[in-house]
Amino acid sequence: MTKVADRTSPRAERTRTALLGAGLELLSQRPIDAIAIDEVVARAGVGKGSFFNHFADKHAFARAIGAAVRAELEERITRANRDQSDPVLRIATGMRLGVDYTLAEPVRAAVMLRSLEGSTMRHNELNHGLRSDIALAAQAGLLRPEAEASGLLFWLGLCQVVMVNVLERQAGRREAGERLREMAVLGLTGLGIAPDRAAQAAAEVERLLLAPDPR
Repeated sequence: MTKVADRTSPRAERTRTALLGAGLELLSQRPIDAIAIDEVVARAGVGKGSFFNHFADKHAFARAIGAAVRAELEERITRANRDQSDPVLRIATGMRLGVDYTLAEPVRAAVMLRSLEGSTMRHNELNHGLRSDIALAAQAGLLRPEAEASGLLFWLGLCQVVMVNVLERQAGRREAGERLREMAVLGLTGLGIAPDRAAQAAAEVERLLLAPDPR
């Protein structure tokens, strides 16, 4: 039986952080099947046994890295939506932040997109925000009936595709903004949002993507 590390221990947490950091660097270069555990622990500067204290195997390790990056992105979306009550704009903001994250953090975005196992499941806690926003839009009568069951899968798929496209094209911010607007219109109308409202929301998220960073 694999020993499970006590994650409340500062030492164990440092080890896990070092492993995840090493894995992120390696996964930015090649897929998990082309990476040896010996490489991971050597780069992390920890013993091989430490790897199995935290992860069952390489694929569980890759999933953990993808989930960590996705959680970082979801935190940005949560902050951006904190004062936003319109469910249509809340949904569209998720796509905007996905594109923005891809432009700002292309390596981390690429690693996340390679490690998506389980990411589209409704019960996945990382989908809680989108799941809630789709439910709110449905309760307001804004969505087609099919969106209640499959809207989450549909929207996540579009977000992932547009992020991959921005990476593959090495798009600049203006080109990415145009693609974001087009995909947001298609996606929102696909969910059942009225075309005028979808176009307004898409124009707003494009404007925000292109706005100067206040930091």
